[in-house]
Amino acid sequence: MDGSKHRVKSEGHAVSAVLTASRVLVGVSARSLNALDDDVTVPQYRALVVLASRGAQGVGALAEALSIHPSTATRLCDRLERKQLIDRHLSSESRREVTVDVSVAGSKLLSTVTERRRSEIETIVHAMDAGQRERLIEAFETFATAAGELPDDAWKLGWS
Repeated sequence: MDGSKHRVKSEGHAVSAVLTASRVLVGVSARSLNALDDDVTVPQYRALVVLASRGAQGVGALAEALSIHPSTATRLCDRLERKQLIDRHLSSESRREVTVDVSVAGSKLLSTVTERRRSEIETIVHAMDAGQRERLIEAFETFATAAGELPDDAWKLGWS
């Protein structure tokens, strides 16, 4: 098999493996959100994660980070504020601009979801032998780096 055919086959297998793993991780995430009493949707959760990782910001910047229209972000923030999961503040730079940030209740929700996810992932990882875990670490670190993702300890989350 020539190099280009092997590379294509290898990339195809890699993509399939990542898709399979992503289904598992999406399931873990969905179950951790479904277990909440707060009825938080996935888009609302994503907004909280962005705010926790990037800090307080304007609704327009949040919309851009989430790849949604600013009016959609405003409605999303309205819902999060009603649930007391974010705080809104008038910008010190412009009275027309409002900044949003994760509230104490929002931070608690993020911690709860993260702990539920961590627990379920620990169960899955525990089923692997030491060699498999080492290969998993290397593969996921490489994958995250290729995607430009920051490691958890680089985020400004304050999650335990």
